[in-house]
Amino acid sequence: MNDLNDPPNWNIRPNSRAEGGDGSRWNYALLVPMLGLAAFRWIWSRESQKEIEKEKEAFRQRTAAFQRDLEAKYHAMISENRRAVAQLSLELEKEQNRTTSYREALISQGRKLVEEKKLLEKERAQVMQEKRQLQPLRSAYQSCLEREEDWQRRARLLLREFEDALVERQNIYCSLVLPRSKRLEIEKSLLVRASVDPVAADLEMVTGLTDIFKHDTYCGDVWNTNKRQNGRLMWLYLKYWELIVELKKFKRVEKAILEK
Repeated sequence: MNDLNDPPNWNIRPNSRAEGGDGSRWNYALLVPMLGLAAFRWIWSRESQKEIEKEKEAFRQRTAAFQRDLEAKYHAMISENRRAVAQLSLELEKEQNRTTSYREALISQGRKLVEEKKLLEKERAQVMQEKRQLQPLRSAYQSCLEREEDWQRRARLLLREFEDALVERQNIYCSLVLPRSKRLEIEKSLLVRASVDPVAADLEMVTGLTDIFKHDTYCGDVWNTNKRQNGRLMWLYLKYWELIVELKKFKRVEKAILEK
């Protein structure tokens, strides 16, 4: 029977051999924690196995869900590709029809271009023939233009001189200090020259000058120092005479050609 009042001997005494008695006591003492460790390892292995099975099941479910998702996406992609192929086939058929129509239109247009080219070549031949026929007339026209250049040059020079005189006349008219007699002198001189100069007579400038002297009373403001800002009617007549010079040049050329 164990002696519970003998703690130093650990209450384990299977043998009372003279030698090695303490060693047997320690062997039994180590057996208990080893058994506990073995039991712990067995329990831990069992729980670990459960966790492994649980993770395997979760992984299987995730794998199955992922596979289902992939299959759904695959089928959706197949359907989309089929629709795309059908749409492309339809567009290809339309494009082929348009290409056929375009080819036919090109052929028709090409025929029209060939016909137009023939017509243009015929018209070009006619133009060249007319050009050869008009060449003498063109030479005559150019010769008349050159002869009229001298008259036009003299007409432009005359207009510039009349413009300067009219500007000075209008400046005297608008001045409060310049004598009226000087203005009348300029007017008389312009009328006399317009009467005797052949170019001025051809432009019929006397009538215009008389109209200017009688009706052009416009002056700039009191502080105006620019002579060219005075007068209105005179500038209209000057522009009119310039146009008449250009017109008469072509009329004189036309008359000279028609008289040949």
